[in-house]
Amino acid sequence: MLRLLVASAHVPGATGSGLGLHVSARFRGVPRGTRVVPEERSSTWNETLAWPLGVRPLSSTDTITLHLRHWGQPAPRGDLGATTVSLEPLVADPELLMSLSDVPLLDTREQPTGCTITLRCSYVPRGTAGDTPVPLQVQVPPRAVSPGPLHHPGKPPEGKKEDFQVRVKVIEGRQLQGNDIKPVVTVLIGQHRFRTRIRVGNNPYYNEVFSQEFQGTPAQLVAEPIRIRVLDSRAPRAKATIGVFQLDVGTVYRAPGHGLSGKWLSLQHPERPDTGSRGYLRVSLLVLRAGEPAPEQEELAGDGDIEANLLRPPPCATTLQLRVYRAEDLPQAEPPQQGVPKAGDKRAFLAASVRVTFAGRTLCTQVVAPNPNPVWNEVFFFPLRLPPISDEIQLDILGGSRSTKVLASTTLHLSHISSAGAELEEGTPGFLPCFGPTFLPFYGPRPDATKTLSTAYRGRVLLELSTLMEPSDGCHQGTIAREDIAQEQCHLPRHQFGLCGVFYSATMVPPGHQLLRFELSLGHSGDTSDVTCKPAPSVTPYACPLFDGHRYHYLPWHGDKPVVAVTSSWEDVGHRWDVLNLLGGLCRRLERNVKEMRDTCGDTRGDIGRRLLRELAGDCRQVLAQLKGQPTPTPLDTHLRATRLHLLQRVMAVAKRPPKVGWDTLLEVAEGWLGRVTALAVEPQVGVPDAVLWLLQGTQRVACARVPAPDIVFSRSGPGASGRLCGRIHTLFLEGPGDVGAQVRLRLWLGRVSESGDLVRHLEGTLRVYSETYENQTKVLGKWGARGLLGRPSFSDGAGQARPPRHLIQPPRGWRWEGPWSVEPQRRLLPDTETNVGQVLEEVYENQSRRLRGQWGPATPASTDASGLEVPPKEEVACPQGWHVTDGWRVDMTGDVDEAGWEYGVSETPGSPPPTWHPTERSTHTHRRRRWLRTRQRDPSTQGQEQDVSTLLQQHSPEAWEYGTLWGCHFHPQPRVGDMWRRRRWQRQMVPKEPPEVAPIFLLEEPPCPQTPPEEPPPGSKGAASPVPVPPHLAAARTPHPLHLPEAHLLPAPLLHLPGAAAAPPPLQNHRSQSSRVLPPTLDPLWDQTLLFQRVPLYGDPREVRDDPPPVVVEIFDQDKGGAGGALGRSVCTPDVSLNVGHRQPPRLRRYPLGGPGGEAGELLAAFELLHDAEHLPEEEELVPPLRLRVLDTRGFGYRPPVGQTCLRGLARFGTHPHVQGRTRSPGTPKTDSATRWGRIARLLPLLTIQVGTGKGSPGPPPPLHPAPRQHTEEEEEEEGDWWSKFYAAVGDKTKSRRGTKRDRLKVYSCELEAVPEFEGLQDFCQTFPLYQLGGHPTPEEDPVGEFKGLFCLYPLPEDPEVPPPPRFFQDLPPSQPQKCLVRVYIVRAFNLSPRDRNGLCDPYVRVSLGKTTLGQRDHYVPNTLEPTFGRLFEVTGTIPLEKDLRVSLMDHDLLPPDQEIGTTTIDLENRLLSRFRAHCGLPTRYRCSGPGGWRDQVPPSRALELFTRSRGLPAPEFSAEGTAVTCGDQTFLLSHFERSPLGHRPPRDSRERLALHVLHACHLVPEHLETRTLYNSTQPGLEQGKVQMWVDIFPVSLGPPGPPVDITPRKPQRYELRCVVWNTRDVDLADVNVTGQRMSDIYVTGWMDGLEEQRQKTDVHYRSLDGSGAFNWRFLFSFEYLVAEQRCVLPCKDHFWSLHETVRKVPPKLILQVWDNDKFSADDFLGVLELELTHLPRPSQHPQSCTSTALGTPPKWPWQGVRVPSPLSLFHQRRVRGWWPCTLEEDGKRRLSGKLELSLELLTAKEAEERPAGKGREDPNMYPMLPAPLRPESSFLWLQAPLRTLHYGLWHRYRRRFCLGLAALLLLALLLAFVYAAPGYLAMKLVDPLQGFSHQLSSQP
Repeated sequence: MLRLLVASAHVPGATGSGLGLHVSARFRGVPRGTRVVPEERSSTWNETLAWPLGVRPLSSTDTITLHLRHWGQPAPRGDLGATTVSLEPLVADPELLMSLSDVPLLDTREQPTGCTITLRCSYVPRGTAGDTPVPLQVQVPPRAVSPGPLHHPGKPPEGKKEDFQVRVKVIEGRQLQGNDIKPVVTVLIGQHRFRTRIRVGNNPYYNEVFSQEFQGTPAQLVAEPIRIRVLDSRAPRAKATIGVFQLDVGTVYRAPGHGLSGKWLSLQHPERPDTGSRGYLRVSLLVLRAGEPAPEQEELAGDGDIEANLLRPPPCATTLQLRVYRAEDLPQAEPPQQGVPKAGDKRAFLAASVRVTFAGRTLCTQVVAPNPNPVWNEVFFFPLRLPPISDEIQLDILGGSRSTKVLASTTLHLSHISSAGAELEEGTPGFLPCFGPTFLPFYGPRPDATKTLSTAYRGRVLLELSTLMEPSDGCHQGTIAREDIAQEQCHLPRHQFGLCGVFYSATMVPPGHQLLRFELSLGHSGDTSDVTCKPAPSVTPYACPLFDGHRYHYLPWHGDKPVVAVTSSWEDVGHRWDVLNLLGGLCRRLERNVKEMRDTCGDTRGDIGRRLLRELAGDCRQVLAQLKGQPTPTPLDTHLRATRLHLLQRVMAVAKRPPKVGWDTLLEVAEGWLGRVTALAVEPQVGVPDAVLWLLQGTQRVACARVPAPDIVFSRSGPGASGRLCGRIHTLFLEGPGDVGAQVRLRLWLGRVSESGDLVRHLEGTLRVYSETYENQTKVLGKWGARGLLGRPSFSDGAGQARPPRHLIQPPRGWRWEGPWSVEPQRRLLPDTETNVGQVLEEVYENQSRRLRGQWGPATPASTDASGLEVPPKEEVACPQGWHVTDGWRVDMTGDVDEAGWEYGVSETPGSPPPTWHPTERSTHTHRRRRWLRTRQRDPSTQGQEQDVSTLLQQHSPEAWEYGTLWGCHFHPQPRVGDMWRRRRWQRQMVPKEPPEVAPIFLLEEPPCPQTPPEEPPPGSKGAASPVPVPPHLAAARTPHPLHLPEAHLLPAPLLHLPGAAAAPPPLQNHRSQSSRVLPPTLDPLWDQTLLFQRVPLYGDPREVRDDPPPVVVEIFDQDKGGAGGALGRSVCTPDVSLNVGHRQPPRLRRYPLGGPGGEAGELLAAFELLHDAEHLPEEEELVPPLRLRVLDTRGFGYRPPVGQTCLRGLARFGTHPHVQGRTRSPGTPKTDSATRWGRIARLLPLLTIQVGTGKGSPGPPPPLHPAPRQHTEEEEEEEGDWWSKFYAAVGDKTKSRRGTKRDRLKVYSCELEAVPEFEGLQDFCQTFPLYQLGGHPTPEEDPVGEFKGLFCLYPLPEDPEVPPPPRFFQDLPPSQPQKCLVRVYIVRAFNLSPRDRNGLCDPYVRVSLGKTTLGQRDHYVPNTLEPTFGRLFEVTGTIPLEKDLRVSLMDHDLLPPDQEIGTTTIDLENRLLSRFRAHCGLPTRYRCSGPGGWRDQVPPSRALELFTRSRGLPAPEFSAEGTAVTCGDQTFLLSHFERSPLGHRPPRDSRERLALHVLHACHLVPEHLETRTLYNSTQPGLEQGKVQMWVDIFPVSLGPPGPPVDITPRKPQRYELRCVVWNTRDVDLADVNVTGQRMSDIYVTGWMDGLEEQRQKTDVHYRSLDGSGAFNWRFLFSFEYLVAEQRCVLPCKDHFWSLHETVRKVPPKLILQVWDNDKFSADDFLGVLELELTHLPRPSQHPQSCTSTALGTPPKWPWQGVRVPSPLSLFHQRRVRGWWPCTLEEDGKRRLSGKLELSLELLTAKEAEERPAGKGREDPNMYPMLPAPLRPESSFLWLQAPLRTLHYGLWHRYRRRFCLGLAALLLLALLLAFVYAAPGYLAMKLVDPLQGFSHQLSSQP
């Protein structure tokens, strides 16, 4: 195998806005191509192309040619250069990795273009490990997903386009690999890229949110990718990637709540995924769908839960191999014009290729030459991770040389061709995706059909899919070996199949004058427009659509039903069809029994359960018997057979014994069985295409329907193995341009021709085969004859196409004539316009012309029709049989005529009628006419349609001629004046010569050409060029006597949600239709009408009609005045069939959904029944009609236009007892005991008293109890925490709350206050009903035009008029005058806001609007955040209900107005003020007169209790003198019941108020709370834009001034100073080598606080450390702001120097220390890092020997790390700590110990730091503590400053002994040299004069 890695290319002239670049490579004539990337100067692919070499090894002459091209441009203009690379080095050394960088590209003239390319090439010889594939049959562990149903499990349902929002929150990273890195995270959501800010260190903290909106279907959304990549901003681009993690939106959408919160992503290297994890990134992912609420914000789990929240990439990486062999039956380029294309003529076909798309990757085969059966023999490779993220493999057949037109498409689901083995408790091994080799049919549009139809068969492709247990090596596609091509042929034996169809009725066909016929095809067999297939009797005879008398049209098939047949050759897949049909029958029976069990109870459920088990065991036994003998030609057959056997054996074993617990438990078990069996009842390897039924209108295909082949196939294995529709009469709805193109009732049969002997028995009638032809004549000079046809054929078919004369037609081979040719009238082609019409208006025009003297006289002709054709005079017009005339002839006086009914005109030519007519006579007019009318009606004794047909046949002449005025027009039985053409129908029956063993209809074949030459047509005839084809043979089933079901009862009842003005439904049964009466304009029509269909003929076995009754189509129309009306909705209903009237059950009214042009159109309440007896009618049930509310605007002159309306359904909720005193109960409130006056309060308070006394908990909200006696109330109130302490205590964050909050609690609701179930939507007093515009039913996207508030009570009135009526309701109502109120709006915080700025953030501020008052300033915004904390109070005064809607909007502050709206929420203040749950001001848990939690309501609790009892109609409470007891009715409550502490410890002055507050809390009123409201934006309706937490207090001015407001000002961060003293270092890595070879380091330490890199500080340098030790005594000072409540550092800073606002970031307090080696002439060397989080500080070691890397104390337990470390400490609590901490360094992906630091950390507040000043380093003031100069060895100095000292310490100290010995040796050597030098002369002198010295001595003496 040869692999080529295309790395990158350099394009100097790239502008960044081109079409994109790609590289194409060619090796040995086989092309490969890269993907298209944006045009940049440095474009990167990093894509591998591979070529399998097969048996031919690489040779030294092989080369690779590469082209760099623009995408989408032709070759000469789009080329940027090419180059040829020789592969000779790879042949010499196969292990060589040939890398070529910046290879220049040349143009066509061999000149450099300036572009270069970088690539790598490798060679894997055949037979080596890299070239050996893994066998297909391999056992793998089960996947995590099961096969599932037909649609992908978990996939959202498909529908229209919706709005979605995908949010990705990047929180923090941990253990990112790399040294001294600055990580940045890029997030790709779909095609949109985002990036975080750059951070420093291996554990960065981001807390940034990115969001992207999508508009599309859920199926499109789930395929969008999410790619998260972590990069090192310091590293070069090629080496910047730290790790990536990729998933799709579907993974997030299928998660609970459509989100993944706080998950850790295990990052992998994109090119080396087997190297393990390269770090962890914590993210939260969420998918929001319009109309669905966002999940509640969850608190992130601690670091200890990383293992449970870890997301790893799919554990098993495999390769999906898809082989594309060849195709069959591909479509032609265009319909042929004449004849059959010659052999070898390929111009009629298209060049084709196959495109495969899977998991975002698209591959395409080569484009082959035009051929109906192209051959590719190519293989595709797709990387596949298990479990697979994508389920669909999309395959398309492309046509054209450029492969731009999609001819056909299909989809292959991985869930259908693989199994996880988790269907059963015991489980199966499962199997990987596999398929074939088998053909896969493709479907698509065809040119001769309506554009909206795309269900035509367009060919099939031979495919094979397998899975290789090895990751993809970069090879994307290749060629299939020859031995594999030869092997696949053995799987494809073929047999002859026959398809037969019998048509019984066709209605709802399109109207018009064109003839209609149906075509049945299987593949291309039977397609009349495909000239490459042999003709077959696959079409029904031509027929004219007839009007049924009301609205629809049908085809006149009467006694003889047309039969069509098609024969074709396909592979034998009967073994798959048998099992599939048996499993389908098992599922249908099991589903029916489960439904019946679900709808029943008691003993009946046991009977159904026994039947369920009995039938299930029998079905399993039958399927198992079939499976045991099933052949398995493909791997998928083997796997499916094993899985089905295992499942059914398990189910049958359980079904043989009844459940031990009870029949109720069987329902859940049976539903589980149904789901598992349904998941396996699929067969993707059905290579036979679906049968397609077309409706042809002339030459245009206007409607079609597809029937799966397994549903109609016949099997010798038994009825259960046959298709559910095989040989059964059923109804098909053909899809047309609108909704339904036709409704056909037919019978279909498919099977082997050799097994079709019993087909006639299935037809239930006599099969008659005949041939027909039409004899045509024209009138010439008053005589009829074949001459003068003017190019028209003398013999033709029903549509006028040329056919041979009858004496030249020969029967097919094996057939003979049965009787002579006979003339028979053709009823199906005679369009009688009076059929099914009860009244006809006849007209005759009387014509006159002006004489010479100006007088008027009869014209020629004297009587005509409206078009001017001559007709008999009105006196000679006879009334047809079965009709009677209701009135005589009269002149039509309507229209533009004079007083006598005449209209006048001038003829242009003599004898021709005038083109225009005028009502006024002038002297120039030459003609005039007037219209005579007569009405006739059908006799009541007429027998219906059969009588119309017989009457029509009686009108034929004895020779059965049909007459017409023009060729191609409609014919009539009687001759008329002006008829120029006539024809008659000849037919002759055929029978087989010998009794056949198969069905005779499948033996009809095209006979040879007639030996006698055809009749010579006249000159110029269109049929004279060549012999015309022999006409097709028609087959008809002479059906037995039809089954008459005399009546069908339709009871349409109230229609709901129906848009329109007036409604009239015409139900359609068979080809009969009726219409109901037209109602006045309404949206809830109530017909209360029964429609009777008399004598409905239904063909077939009555039991089949009972099992599969014909559907009833009901359509609703808006009947305009004088018009036909527009369609509003349609419903297909199934009637109840009663064959035995004695055991008939009256039908029940059911609701049927109505589908309209725009989707759901409402509901229909009706009952349908088919009966034998006409005396039994269904009884109508009592119905409660909906209540319609309409608001009108009263204007002057009585004009009252409607403003809005609403419809109330389900009025039972407003029902009440007529004798209940007082007002009615609120909707949704449970019914109370009317005998007690206290109602709910009287029930709750005694129960609460008992529970408090016994110390038991309450099921409802617990009463506020004071746990301990207090002796110093005022002092404790002063020590109470602020409101934020109470808030954090309510949300469960105890670390942020202060002491004292346990006594005062706050209720935080995660939704709006109206959405809390216990408060009933705050509509207990009155309900709110939205009003919508008239003319349509409300949709989720439609906004209401207003609101209606009110309440309804429904109660029965006494039937006896003497009985007094019940008391009136709604007597005790509050005053209706508007109230002026003070509204306090507390805005606490917002979160999950949608970004509005380009940086992924927004600058939110609050705007509050009430009426015309708007509060909120633009300057009070929180910059650059998505989770702002406002803590603001707004006070506004308004008049309720005139100003009832409070709008709270969050706006995004921009530099220039207007500002964008983030989201808005609206609060109905009227409901809160009037609600008896006291929602205008929440009740606090404690009563205090002062302090942060002081009473803020206008009235004290005692007064509030009096007002509450008055509103409930209860007596006022009576308090004792001490205020420790209160009496409410007959109940007395003591303060001791609520407070356990003695009274002496509490101030007596507030006992009365405390007791009243306890009683109010016991009534379940609204407590002091904080509600979470969702924000919405009008530009994206239904899509959440975030949430805001707030509450509202409403104070009526009439009750006095309220208490002081609550202070919710946000907490301010405190300034701290961190003092870090670096004392010493130990065991630091030695990075340098000195001149003497010693390892050493010049050590210094840098440090900064995370997020405050600009405050980076460094120590001085400890030079020449030879053992890694260093002494510094250096102080770092870091000042920062810290928010104690959130344990975060607050860092306000600007992202860029041009930024207008500071971004406030909150990061954990983290100290980062790094150890470096100082270098003068190169970059410093990094030696180690230490990161210390001050809130989770690892405990230091007191000695350097005990300091190890495990002592670092990192909080999380990573998967490889299970060492227990001491618990960390918080520096904010301990304030001071000293010891040794380890430094670490990363090498080879692992961290090791690289040194130790001795530090002292001290944390001081700003005030303490001011009182105890200290300087940086050792600067003044050098105190707290005083840092002396470090005691460093004398060798620690800079060598440039003292070179002699460098020699002293570098040479002398180490080599001084050697220096001394060397010096001594040198002196000895000098003496020796001196001796050697002086010794010869001295010796010579001594030898010459030995006494010279002595004599000299003597001479010197005196």
